[in-house]
Amino acid sequence: MDILSHLHAHRSIRQYSEQPVSDDVLQQILQAGIRASSSGNMQSYSIIVTKDKGRREALFEPHMQQNMVVDAPVLLTFCADFRRMKKWLAINDAQPNFDNFMSFMIAAIDATLVSQNVAIAAEAKGLGLCYMGSTLANCDKIGEILELPPGVVPVVGYSLGYADEAPDIRDRLPLDGLIHNETYHDHSDEEIKAIYHQRETDGWNRYMSYPELKAKIEASDVKNLAQIYTSLKYTRESHIGFSETVLHYLEKQGFMNHTK
Repeated sequence: MDILSHLHAHRSIRQYSEQPVSDDVLQQILQAGIRASSSGNMQSYSIIVTKDKGRREALFEPHMQQNMVVDAPVLLTFCADFRRMKKWLAINDAQPNFDNFMSFMIAAIDATLVSQNVAIAAEAKGLGLCYMGSTLANCDKIGEILELPPGVVPVVGYSLGYADEAPDIRDRLPLDGLIHNETYHDHSDEEIKAIYHQRETDGWNRYMSYPELKAKIEASDVKNLAQIYTSLKYTRESHIGFSETVLHYLEKQGFMNHTK
């Protein structure tokens, strides 16, 4: 398939065959991945390749007990990383300026860009993957297991392998709800309803198609997809907790220095 066909065919893969990912294929997709755009061409990221079963099992809990963590043959963790850069600066008697939140954001964007390049290359080679938001949410525990030193923070990650399922392609919001011409268009309530109309139907039906999720929904007082998102899936309490985790870990890893 051409690149546009690959992009339109993307789906998250959570079930994997026992076929291993060869070192040759892995090197090919990683080499393609690092061609991603990078701020100042600093490439302020590192990629942790995890194949060891014991380490994947250790990552199972902080990755919120998602089965693909242990079922997939490879986990890739993309880290914001200014440690390597700062060592190079020290060798050359240059100022160590990258110990602040702006530096973390630069490195996090770099890591995210390279992760998507690797993902596209992987799918082009016939592999499947599933991004895991738990990478950032539990960055401290994941960082400990991956033995990340100061200056390095896990940002995004995904399972990787050959698919043992063929899930349907998920819906996306319509283009006119996402694209703004020239300046931002603040949608009216009626426009918002139109933008989310198909999502509300498809999303609700998808959640209700899983017996465990259906039982959880029916046992709660949620009445629509929006309430599922904020009452069951992404609660205020969980997001505040994850926010505190990330901020504390950024401070520990040396990204929160600033002057008043």
